[in-house]
Order: sequence, then structure tokens, then C-alpha cells
Amino acid sequence: MSDAAAAHLPREVRMNGETMTVSARIEASLRRRYAAERRFRAYGLSAIVFALSCLALLFVAIGANGVSAFLQTRISLEVEFVPEQVKDGDWQGLAKKALWAQFPEIAERRDRQMLAALLSSGAGFALRAEVEKTPSLVGGKAMVALPASADVDQHVKGNVRRDLAETERRVNDRQAAWVKTLEDKGLVKKAFNSVLFTAGDSREPEQAGILGALTGSLLTMAVTLVLSFPVAVGAAVYLEEFAPKNRFTQLIEVNINNLAAVPSIVFGLLGLAMFLNFFGLPRSAPLVGGMVLALMTLPTIIIAGRVALKSVPPSIREAAFGLGASPIQVVFHHVLPLALPGILTGTIIGMARALGESAPLLMIGMVAFIVNVPAGFTDPATVMPVQVYLWSDAPERAFVERTSAAIIVLLGFLVFMNALAVYLRKRFEIRW
Repeated sequence: MSDAAAAHLPREVRMNGETMTVSARIEASLRRRYAAERRFRAYGLSAIVFALSCLALLFVAIGANGVSAFLQTRISLEVEFVPEQVKDGDWQGLAKKALWAQFPEIAERRDRQMLAALLSSGAGFALRAEVEKTPSLVGGKAMVALPASADVDQHVKGNVRRDLAETERRVNDRQAAWVKTLEDKGLVKKAFNSVLFTAGDSREPEQAGILGALTGSLLTMAVTLVLSFPVAVGAAVYLEEFAPKNRFTQLIEVNINNLAAVPSIVFGLLGLAMFLNFFGLPRSAPLVGGMVLALMTLPTIIIAGRVALKSVPPSIREAAFGLGASPIQVVFHHVLPLALPGILTGTIIGMARALGESAPLLMIGMVAFIVNVPAGFTDPATVMPVQVYLWSDAPERAFVERTSAAIIVLLGFLVFMNALAVYLRKRFEIRW
């Protein structure tokens, strides 16, 4: 402002009934503005702290319930591998006999059955695995760590309070005394729960694992990626680089943006009507699940791909055209490689969203109880989110910790996929 113009400004003004100089009014206005900015920053910081606190509370709650599932209570017993019983496959009988030998004073049949209930019904499978690994055990004796039942496992871990009334516990007082005796002998120990990662689903909590659901998720994600990535990238390249700007392409763009906001269960209904009822594809199969999730993921990858292509500077295209490159060469030799990091980031984020979906898969029957680990794309299977849903609905207390453990594993995969997306963008991104 010139000196002549400043000379015409009033030296004093009235504000809030008070006479103030112009400089004082400006300073007051600046103080209010700075105070408003400080309040805005404080509100934003408070919102972030509140969100992180809720997230931390969620993780702590899940971790407190799920960490114990990575350990399993085992009872070490000296087992005599009687050849006749081994030949007949009476593995559970060998486990019971070894446990009864620790309490020779117990002779009544009812008490022996109550004592045998300390062992898991899968203890026989552990003995068979030992014999398959070391055939020379037949006819001799060996110390074998056998899995305890789910109720004993919860009792030893302290997930069920021992001071509860006997009617409120699944482990009665006599069984608790026998467990205490075995603990005093040093025969009860907690070891890494390998069954959780090497077995499929089971009605018995101590034998239930996530391998079947994990394999089903990987097969489903493979189908989703193979179907969605090339189609989405091709659609993004065409719409951004080659499609004429008319009402038809505008209609396609609007529909793609709308499909990205459609609830996921709608895609499940579409898969139920088309893939199962019309085409007759197998129910509860990774092939159908991958096709449904591919439809759901397509809009996300297309939108991310178009944004990545649009972010490439026009000078790249102009330089390529100036050197005599054809439109196809410009796109596929110059523009697409530069946009690939953004496309991969959008693809991984879309796949991470698909990995955590359960609603569309419930509609196509992937909620079934699947014991065997799927070996192919058409075998019956389930996925991790559905497995969490099934276990959360189970009445046994032991399934609570396994539900939380499955959530921890699923969150680990989601964090890994999002971290991979961030790494790819930082690693290959070119700043203009």
C-alpha cells in the first residue's frame, strides 16, 4: 500500500463499543485467527488420539483373548505301544492306559472315564503321528506329550477362574485335583499350538485350526487377482487414454463410480443368481468366491488405475509422440510403466478389502463346516472372515480365544498387504 493511500486510512475505529487504533484492531484480529487455528489443531489432534486409543483398545482386547490360543496345554505320559493295539488302531486306548497308569488307585469305570476326559479326543492322532515318524516305537515305551482337552486347557491357562463353584465349571473338583497332581509331577506344560496352523476346522476346539480357511482365502484371492487385475487395468487404460468423450463413456464412468459404493452383499446376491443358479457352478468353492470378489474389486482397481494414468505428466506423451511413437506405443511403453506403482497400490488395497469380506461369500454357501483342507479351486472351502464368524457363534469357551487368534492372523495379513502397497508406492513412485 502506498504512503498516500495509507494517509487516508482512519487512525482510530470503534470496535465492540470501544475506540481502537487500526494497528490494535489488526493485532486483535490476528490473535483471534491464531487462536482459532490453535483450536482447530487441538481438535484434530484430539480426534487422532481418540481414534488411536479406540484402535489400541480393540487390539488389546483381541490380543488378551487370542494370545493364549497360540499355546496348547499338553500332558506328558509314558505310553506303551502295545503291538496288538497299534495293529488294531486303538490309539486313544493307548493314551487312556498311559493316563490311568499315573493314578493306579482309581479303579471304578466311571472315575476312569472322568479321568480319561482330561485328554483330547485327538490324543490318538498324536500317537499315530509319533509311530509314523518313528516306527521303532512299536513294542516299546516312550514319553509323549499329548494334547489336553479344551476344558482342561482353559482351566490350566486360567481363562476359567478356579474359584468358581463346581456347577459353573466344566472341570469338576476331582478333575481339577488330578490336573493339580499332574502339574506337581511336572507333566503338564504349555507348548506352541502347531495344530492351529496345520489343521482344518473341527467340532473339538483343541483340534480346530485355520489351515483350511487360510488355504481357501489364498485360492479365492488368486482367482480374484487373475480375473480382476487384467480386466481392470485394460478398462482403465481404455477409458483414460483411448475412449472418446461422449455420453456413453460418461455413463460408464458414472456406473463404475457407483459400483464402488454398492454394498458387498449385493455382489453376493449377483453371484448366487448368476454363477450358482444360472451357470450351475459348485457351491462353496474358491472359484465362485473369487469370481464374486473380482466383480466387487473391479471398480476399485479401475478408479485407482485411472488416477495413476492421469498423474503421468502430459510431457511424457508429447515427447513420445514427437519421437514418432504410435498411440499404442506411447501408452504401453511410456505411460503405463510410469503409472504401474499407483495401479499396483490400488490393486493391493482392493485385494485387502476383498480378503476381509464375508457377506458376499455367505450368500454363495462358503459358510459351510469344512473339515478337509481344499486341494483345488473347485473343492468345498471357507475363508478366514467366515471362519471367524463360525467360531464366534460356537458355545465352547475355548473357541473364544481361537476366534481372537484367527482375527489376529487376518489382521496381520491385512497390515502386511497395506504395508506392501505403501512400500511399492514409495519404492517405484517417480515425483515430477
